[in-house]
Order: sequence, then C-alpha cells, then structure tokens
Amino acid sequence: MGFIKEFKEFAVKGNVLDLAVAVVIGGAFGKIVSSLVEDIITPAVLTPALKAANLSNLSQLVVPGTAIKYGNFLSQVISFIIIALSMFIIITAINRFKKKEAAAPTVIPAPSKEEVLLTEIRDILAAKQ
Repeated sequence: MGFIKEFKEFAVKGNVLDLAVAVVIGGAFGKIVSSLVEDIITPAVLTPALKAANLSNLSQLVVPGTAIKYGNFLSQVISFIIIALSMFIIITAINRFKKKEAAAPTVIPAPSKEEVLLTEIRDILAAKQ
C-alpha cells in the first residue's frame, strides 16, 4: 500500500504536472514552428535558388547514378538553421523582457522599532567618546 501512495504523491507533484503541460505545449509549438519554416520561410528563401537551378523541389537534387538525395539533407539543414535562429530571436526577446522586469526598483522596508532604538543608542555612545 505504501508504494501506491508514494507513486500517487510523485505523480501529482507540481513538477510532474508542469512537465506534462510543457510537453503538450512544446509539441503544439513545435508544429507551429515547423509550419512556419516549411510553409513560409523555406519557400521564400529557396524559391530563387531553385529557379536558378531549374528545379521545382529541393528533393530533386540527387547524386547522378545513385539513390543519394542530398537535396533532402540540405532541406533539413536549412530548416534546422531557420528554427534555431527563430528560437534564438524568441528567447532573446523573452530575456530582454525579464531583465526589464527584474530591473524594477525594490522597496526597502522601513527599519523596525528595535533597529531605530539600537541606532539611537549607537549614536549616543559614539557622541560620548
């Protein structure tokens, strides 16, 4: 019975639930980023290069006489670079926002009555010397 109780406490902890939510949101965000890269950015970047090479699709790039499709590999490398750049820009913007938020001045609490009295005693003793 102790094992089940311990497992239940582990499964319901905030960290596990936070991780589950992060995985779901990350999956959804991954689809958004993939669509942005595959459907908008990559065609915009590659269309002029493909027209110059007289190709309609990057997967048409193959090593002659083999089944090696280096065009697919290039497409994945370009997608990775674009995704990494996009994530860098997003994280940089978030970090700048956090810095502005953290830079807000902190309110220093007023000294307690004991601190005020001790300060007065210190000043009186210093004046007598």
